[in-house]
Amino acid sequence: MLTRRTRWAVGSAVALALLFAGAATVASARDDGAPAAAPRTPSARSADAGFARDMAVHHQQAVEMSFLVRDVTRDEDVRRLAYDIAQTQSNQRGMLLGWLDLWELPKTAPDGQGPMAWMEEAGDSHSGHSGHDMHGMAGMDGMDRDGALMPGMATRTELEQLRAARGKQAEILFLQLMTDHHKGGVAMARGCAERCTVPVEKRLARGMVEAQQSELDLMADMLTARGAAPRS
Repeated sequence: MLTRRTRWAVGSAVALALLFAGAATVASARDDGAPAAAPRTPSARSADAGFARDMAVHHQQAVEMSFLVRDVTRDEDVRRLAYDIAQTQSNQRGMLLGWLDLWELPKTAPDGQGPMAWMEEAGDSHSGHSGHDMHGMAGMDGMDRDGALMPGMATRTELEQLRAARGKQAEILFLQLMTDHHKGGVAMARGCAERCTVPVEKRLARGMVEAQQSELDLMADMLTARGAAPRS
């Protein structure tokens, strides 16, 4: 005689079996020439693809700066912040590049489309804060401002200064550079949240805005504690 618990386990197993069988039936039906509607794949010139490409590059520099400061300071608060940024943005970069692979799109911009070109219409076609945030950031047409291809990115000269700095000087410079970096990243993420069409990417962008804004507040406090302030 089956106990109540045994009957529940058997019933659950049957329900799962039916669920998997149903899924297999649907998959089989799709293979038989009746595919279900699939989300539209973004084009290479879309905001979705542009954000994925550009933010992957943007994140890579944040990871680089985080490792640089980690090696030149013993301050645990700065090292912890640098580690968190490096881990978070490395993971997000992997997601962005993974989506490009999934969409079978190149990781470099199409001919004639420079960094940030996907944001060109953001200030004109959307209301709210975007026009202010995007001002001067879109349509950079591949301009290489000493290596700073996108909003907030540090120049080659600034990266060399960070490599050469030590102790408190390195901490302040890192916090200032990362503050600029986050401000640029927040503006880019807001642009995707408004213009991208892939739901999971829009959610990631909104999460970036919230997380990096929180870190901006933290870095402002850390700069104040060191007798410094964000750069104008």
